[in-house]
Amino acid sequence: MRTFQKIFAVAFASCLAAGVAKVSAASVWLFPAQSAGATKPAAAPSVFTPDKGKFRIVLDGNVVGNEDFEISASGQTWTARGSTTAHVPGGTDIKATAQLKLSADGAPTHYDWSAQLQKKATGAVEFVNGTANCSIDLGTGSPIIKEFTFPSPRVAVLDNNLYYQYGVLAQIYDWKTGGKQTFPVLIPQDMVPGSITVESAGAQQVENATYESLRVNSTDLEILVYVDANHRMMRLDVPSSKVTVKRE
Repeated sequence: MRTFQKIFAVAFASCLAAGVAKVSAASVWLFPAQSAGATKPAAAPSVFTPDKGKFRIVLDGNVVGNEDFEISASGQTWTARGSTTAHVPGGTDIKATAQLKLSADGAPTHYDWSAQLQKKATGAVEFVNGTANCSIDLGTGSPIIKEFTFPSPRVAVLDNNLYYQYGVLAQIYDWKTGGKQTFPVLIPQDMVPGSITVESAGAQQVENATYESLRVNSTDLEILVYVDANHRMMRLDVPSSKVTVKRE
């Protein structure tokens, strides 16, 4: 039976695995010690906007699940968390939760997740200067450990069955610059790295509302993300899979 990920075709795992080049070494950032009495530089403005709500997950016109999410700040650290429950038609129940810590410029610093289909699995990712140190605990022995290095510390985390993370991506996208932008991607539950392109598709009329839209593309999958004036995700569509994720 196909997994929930493949039915909804939003996790990018199959289409990101091929043809991904890894950077040979992580960049090193050096932070000189600050002398006593020196003026502390002003904190850079954050790319994020606080948000909280619930999404309905619709497959071929039928509601199959929902996701609660929140994006909030504590000082210069931002936390994006979500919890999904869903039922695969003719299959099993799905539960997934995650918490992503990010710096104000959009770079992830730490990620924890838990997923349950027939069995439960948990995992964590530590991000340091573009290197992701991943671990997965399947409850059957020693954790699986892998390390991935990316060309930029601004890695997009797009995990299985956690759609709020596309809302995070929509806020990381540089709307002022616009155009097509490329992001390195990590799918922690599958330990799959890759890249995507994100491009503004302009204002779009969807049902009874007008939103700004983003076109997210991997090698063979397109996702449309619709946001309001504050770049908060209101809707996500995967046309090829007849999947819609709507804000309630």
